[in-house]
Order: sequence, then C-alpha cells, then structure tokens
Amino acid sequence: MKKIFIIVALSTYVLVGCNNSDGKAIVKKEPVISDSLSKMITIDTVRVLPIGDQLKLSGEIGYDENSVVKIFPNSSGQVLKVAVSFGDYVHKGQTLAIIKSADVAGNYSDLASAESDVKIAKRQYDNAKSLYESGISSQREYEEAKENFDKATAVANKIKSMIRINGGGHTNAGGTYTVVAPANGYIVEKKIADGAFIRSDMADNLFTISELKNVWVWANVYETDIAKVKQGYLAQVTTLAYPDKVFIGTVDKVNDLIDPANKSLRVRITLHNDSLLLKPEMFANVVIVNKEAKTALAIPSTAVVTDNGKNFAVVYNSNFNVKVKPIQVLKVEGNTTYIADGLEPGEKLISQNQLLVYDAIAGK
Repeated sequence: MKKIFIIVALSTYVLVGCNNSDGKAIVKKEPVISDSLSKMITIDTVRVLPIGDQLKLSGEIGYDENSVVKIFPNSSGQVLKVAVSFGDYVHKGQTLAIIKSADVAGNYSDLASAESDVKIAKRQYDNAKSLYESGISSQREYEEAKENFDKATAVANKIKSMIRINGGGHTNAGGTYTVVAPANGYIVEKKIADGAFIRSDMADNLFTISELKNVWVWANVYETDIAKVKQGYLAQVTTLAYPDKVFIGTVDKVNDLIDPANKSLRVRITLHNDSLLLKPEMFANVVIVNKEAKTALAIPSTAVVTDNGKNFAVVYNSNFNVKVKPIQVLKVEGNTTYIADGLEPGEKLISQNQLLVYDAIAGK
C-alpha cells in the first residue's frame, strides 16, 4: 500500500522533462480528475449518524398540511376563465379564475336600489333637520327622518358586506368575481375548467395551493414495533424515483390510536424539500434510527473500495487534490456503511465511479 500513497502524493503534479532559460526544471500542475471524468462521479459527505436498532417501514409522501391552502367558491356561477394549470407556481394575489355569478349581479342590483334609498333618506333627513333647527317642525319628525336615514345606510352597508363576502373583495357590477391566490405556492389540485358551473350546494374546493418546501411522510408501524419509534427519532427516507439519495428527517408525531383496519400506528416524518424532488403521493421507504443510540461516521456503501481484503475511500478536495485513504468498517446497514477509523466528519468523498479514480491513482 506504500506504493499507493506515494502515487497519491505525487499524482497532482507532472514533471516535464525540459529546462527553462534559467536551467530549472518546469513543474506543470495537472488535474487528477479531468473535466470529462468529473461529470461521471458523485460527491458525498462523511456524516455522523446514530448507529443502533433500526426499523424499516413503508410510507407515502404527502403535503405539509400546515402550509396547504384550499380555495372554495365564494358564490355560485359559471367559470368564464381558468388562468392557471396543475403544477403552476402562483404568487399571493395572482388571478386563478374568473366566475360569472348571478348572486353577485343581484347583490350589485340590490346595492344600487339601496344607495338610491340612502340618497332619498338623506335629503329628507337634511330637510327635517333644517326645519327642526328653525323651530318649524317637531323633534319627533326630525328623529323619524334620522332613523329612516340610518336604516337606509345600514341596509346599503349590509349589501356591500355581502358583495365583499360573495366575491372575496374582487367583484364588479357586471356580476363577475375573480378568485385570487391567498398565498404563494404550487397548484397541487385544480378541480374546475372553463365553462363549468358552480352550484351553491357545492362543498368541494376549486384549488389547493402548497409551498412544498416541506413535506410529510406518513409511515405505518405495526404493534410489535411500536416501542422502537418515538418522537424526535431520526428517519432516513428513500424513494423509487431517487433510490440512491437519502433524505434525512425527524419523527415529529406518533399517533396515539391504532388504525383498526390494518392494526398499525401511523407516524409522521417531516422532511425539508428545498430541491422539490419529493412529490406528494410518492411511495417511500423509511428507516427509523434510535435517537439514543451511539453515533459513528457514516458514508454511502457505494463509496467503499475493497482491494486485497482491505477497504479504502477516495477523498475528494478538488480535481487537483484527490487522495486514497484506508478505512476501517464498523458496520454495514443497507446503503449506509459506518466507519470506525480513517475519515473525518465533513470530508468529501467520491461515491460513484470512484474505482476509475482509484485505479488511476494506484496505477492499475
């Protein structure tokens, strides 16, 4: 193995057999990993993970219900236009749909009549007030005129409130109202189309918006394994879409009741999804790790190189600085290998096609 480390130490430099004008040897720096090879490799990080009892579960990815907004119709009508599609990202206040509503049109008609009554009552009130202050009319006539004016104003204000409620504050006298996004997020449900009719007794939502920056994974735990799962335990999640990528989350809820249908307990895992790789309805494989277990350095099992009965890892610092380090394997669990010695937390290493780099460094 001494040969390997001598080659590693010298692999970032190539001595060119010529001299410059001063008679000194020229040392030309060359990359260990070429640009074409760098596109073929995958870089992972050495992490510290708990090592102990692990529980494998199956689950399903769902929405983070704390960041989901369901949008219901404000009133009945016909859909004139749907401005968004499933999967679109929308911003707060953006138009989602325009609906023609007889209810809204009727509200505006009632408002016009009510405002006319307010004007008449206002004129009568002003006249009665003037006559009362001049001593011509009685206080009773003045108070009746004032009461009629207040009633007319209250009716008009009530209709204005109904318009705001029925149209969500986005209406016009032509009888249309605009459905707008109440928050930023993706359209994860769309249940209307142009020309569709919305009935007053319709209980279904029109759209659902979710940010998807966080998702939930619901997994089923059978009775024999309930004691192995607690709130706060680490969870490693993989999916069929990304079998080689492990998403790290935390068990943040353990239901208190067992589902009578399948005799299992549901646990919820929260995952950060800034990359938006995880989609609701995806199937997930979940590994629950005992939080109270001991920790050890962990790397992907694909990063381990076995040569003559010994294990190595190809540590990556840059295309010009790549080293082979001997490692001592402590335990292998699925796609994760725990290391007893040879690596440091945070080190970068090559986990895919590292054999090409290893053979080049070792001169094989």
